[in-house]
Amino acid sequence: MVHAINIRRPTTLTTSDDLGSIEKRGDEYEAVLERTLDHNLPAVWVMLTEPDKMEEWLASGEIKLSKGGGAKLNFVDSGIVIDSTVTEFDPPHVLEYSWSSCGEPLRPVRWELEATEDGSRLRLTLRNPADEDVARSCAGWEAHLMVLLAAIESVPIKFPFEHFMETREAYNELMA
Repeated sequence: MVHAINIRRPTTLTTSDDLGSIEKRGDEYEAVLERTLDHNLPAVWVMLTEPDKMEEWLASGEIKLSKGGGAKLNFVDSGIVIDSTVTEFDPPHVLEYSWSSCGEPLRPVRWELEATEDGSRLRLTLRNPADEDVARSCAGWEAHLMVLLAAIESVPIKFPFEHFMETREAYNELMA
């Protein structure tokens, strides 16, 4: 699938609706991925916060649902372990924690939900150090969002590696 890429300003890059937007902010990049869902806000919130539901689309682990609580996820297949702290918590609208472990740079992941007339709107904001592979991060989250949408429909799928590769290429083009 080919994605149209439009560059509006040198520091703000925007893609088609299929991908998110990326903006350079100082020594980091901020990416925003948005989805409109046909599911109500409580149903989506459960997928983001309950361990058995998170395991269906993200990884095993647990997020202590309070500001300052632990955010621990274990990606057994890849060996990635997230061990961070919840930095923002306003149920069922905001959940933020870092996509990192002790000693690693902070990579905040912010989930924002709002109710809509027909369901809900999910906004995922990612912040990565500018010297990291931002395209890989965005593509990984694009793939996980695809798995989330399948899980919320009770149609489990495996990690869509081909989708990850396509979106990583599109984000790399965006970053060029």
